[in-house]
Order: sequence, then C-alpha cells, then structure tokens
Amino acid sequence: MLIQEYTAQLIRDYDALSGRMLQILDENGVVKEPELMPALSDAEWLELYKTMVLTRAADDKALQLQRQGRMLTYAPNTGQEAAQVGPAAAMAKNDWLVPAFRELGAWLYRGVPLKTVYLYWYGNEYGSHFPEGVRVLPIAVPIGTQLHHAVGVAMASKIKGENDVTVAYIGDGGTSTGDFNEALNFAGVFNAPVVFIVQNNQYAISVPRTKQTIAKTIAQKAVAAGIPGMVVDGNDLFAMYAAVKEAIERARSGGGPTLIEAYTYRLGAHTTSDDPTKYREDSEVEAWKPRDPLGRMKAYLISKGLWSEEQDLALYEEYGAYALEVFRQVEAEGEPRVEDLFKYTYKEMPAHVREQYEEYLQYLEGKVD
Repeated sequence: MLIQEYTAQLIRDYDALSGRMLQILDENGVVKEPELMPALSDAEWLELYKTMVLTRAADDKALQLQRQGRMLTYAPNTGQEAAQVGPAAAMAKNDWLVPAFRELGAWLYRGVPLKTVYLYWYGNEYGSHFPEGVRVLPIAVPIGTQLHHAVGVAMASKIKGENDVTVAYIGDGGTSTGDFNEALNFAGVFNAPVVFIVQNNQYAISVPRTKQTIAKTIAQKAVAAGIPGMVVDGNDLFAMYAAVKEAIERARSGGGPTLIEAYTYRLGAHTTSDDPTKYREDSEVEAWKPRDPLGRMKAYLISKGLWSEEQDLALYEEYGAYALEVFRQVEAEGEPRVEDLFKYTYKEMPAHVREQYEEYLQYLEGKVD
C-alpha cells in the first residue's frame, strides 16, 4: 500500500499513546515494513542519501575548521541527518521551513547555500540572508521562540487562503519551554497548517532526556494540546519522510497540526564549546553508532545494487573538498563587520539602535572614546 492511498493511517496507527515507534528501515538497512514504503524511486532515494552525505561531510569539515580557530562556535549535526533530510524532502516547494539551529541537512535540501550556512557560523551577519524564493526562516538560537513564528507563518498562509504548510523544528530541550506549549496550544485551537518536529537527540546540552520530563514520550505532549502526536525512528530516512509527508498533507487538507518526535541521538557535542565526556559515557555513544542513519541507508542502497563502498568514499571526499573550497570563499569575504549588527537586526532601525549606531560611527572617527 503506497502512502498516497490512505489518509493519516500512520498518525492513527502510531498515535503517541500507542507505545509504538514508526520504523520502516532497520539498523541493518533492511526494510521491515514494505507496505509503508513511500512511493519514491530508487534514484530519488539515492539523491536523498547524497544530501545526507553532503551534510555529514560539510559538518565534519566545519568541526575541523572550528578546531583550527577559523570558525566560531558550531553546532554539529552528526547522527541526525535522516531527521533533517527526510522531512525537508517531504515538503512541497511552496511550504515554509522554520528551523532551530541544528538542521543543516534540511537547510541544504531546501536551497540554503552551504556558503550562507558557513557565513553564519563564521560570525558574518550575511549568513542570515537567504536567496530569494527560499522559504526558510533564519537560524534561531533562542530556545523555542521559533515555534511562535512558525505558527504565525502558518496562520498567515491560512488567512490568505494559500496552500502552504509550515514545518518547524525544535530540540528535546526546547519542549521544556513555555513557547513550545503555547505554540502547540495556539496551533491546535486555530487549526493551523503546521507540523512540529522534535529532534529528540537525548540531551539538552548536558541535561539528559530523563531529567527533563518523566513523560514516556515527548510526542504525547501533543495530547494536552488536542492534536495528534507520534514517535518516529529519527535515524530512518524512510520513516521520517513517510510520517512528515502524511502530516503535511493532513495539514494541507485542513486537518490541522501534528507533533512528530524524531527519536535520534547526538553523536557529537552540543556545540564546539561543549565537552560531552563530562556528562555521558563513551559506551553510550558507541551503542548508538550502529544506528547511524547514513550507515543503514548505505547498506540498503548497496543491497539494491545502487551503490558501493568505493562510490561512497569517493563522494564523501568530493563533498569534503567542496566544503573546504566554500569555506575559503567565506574567509575571502574578510572579518565580520561590527556595523552589520546594527544594519541587519531590524528591517528598519529603531531609534535607540540608530542612536547606538551613530555613536559607533563617531567612535570610528575618533570623536568619542
């Protein structure tokens, strides 16, 4: 049965209180639920996998560059590529993506240039300027605030009679904020066409999931808002695509919001300013490595005769070289300029910011100390 042939079957069968987690592709790259396979071609799945490889290579390169002192604090994405690329691929071109700060795969798939992403982590304000037509909101570091924006975008689309759906990301730690609950409640009350995705990577910086909430799942937080919720294997590209595709089409047809918990794991540090060895055991990380989303997808493609280890290594090296070249372009832009902090924070500079900006200009001219 193809996913297009039923209406919200996954959301119904994997309801947040069912105790079930949607998984189509297991850790060994074997399809366990063939009847739930989304209707994409082998070529399309291969292209999605290549985006995941690009995400991993660009992520690894960013980490190396930061350790060399050539980039500011960076938030690694390793281990969460399927939870990012799958939903992004399920979106229509006209849909809106509202990210937090750890969605590199989604940004790249939705058309945000890698150079733009690198500019952001380099400290260049132009890293928040996305190309015309790319429906992605800027990176949001304040925890949870982006969900209010997401619901606002969704409501604007609904009021204007547009056929757009908004897909919003948040981390498991962000679900402990008031913004999270307020956004879900508002979306539920007004039937906003929005899909909330929680990247549950098991840690909010150093705080483990078990110390944030004793709720059995994060997905069941949807119940209080009166909207559907479900848990999905966040390392399974097929499952993430299928679940989000269904939730998006449900929202587009007037069915309202859905909360999806992508059950995944942060293999690296929270950011490059973090030392995860201080709060978790190496054995825990090792136990999660076999569940790597790239490993299982690669195994699937090889088993289908669509890919090989040699091609995989060559592609990773190619993307790594590409990422380094992109970053060299970023460095060629020069050091970030202080005046950009004033120019690009608001569409129109408020009076108090303009006053500070003018004082800064006087400082440059040596008129004030």
